[in-house]
Amino acid sequence: MTHPRIHATTPLSMEDAEARLREALAAEGFGILTEVDVPSVLQQKLGVSVEPYRILGACNPHIAHEAMQHWRGFGLIAPCHIALYEAGDHRVIIAFDPSSVAEVRDSPELYPLARRATEAIERAVAAVGERVK
Repeated sequence: MTHPRIHATTPLSMEDAEARLREALAAEGFGILTEVDVPSVLQQKLGVSVEPYRILGACNPHIAHEAMQHWRGFGLIAPCHIALYEAGDHRVIIAFDPSSVAEVRDSPELYPLARRATEAIERAVAAVGERVK
């Protein structure tokens, strides 16, 4: 299986990795709009226990506002989801690449904005973990 383009690992604990990720995203102008504690949801809905897994919905309001001036549907891909989960003795961070969406990729107005968001997310993820090739 291939890895998402934005993918890193870290030996930090879940708590430390998440704290550093939040700080790195904030430094790039992102706020967290949504948070999902996957184990809690699955325990509540299905009664199953799973390893720690968090999904953060990060959004850069300046980029999102500008993009929505060109395509109101941009709200479907903003916030950008970033997952953090346990994988053996390390934590994995994977992130959605907003520039990979066809409607964005094919738009001369939107693609540069999405690339800015993607590059900022890449920097934030890299600040926390080591990129997986």
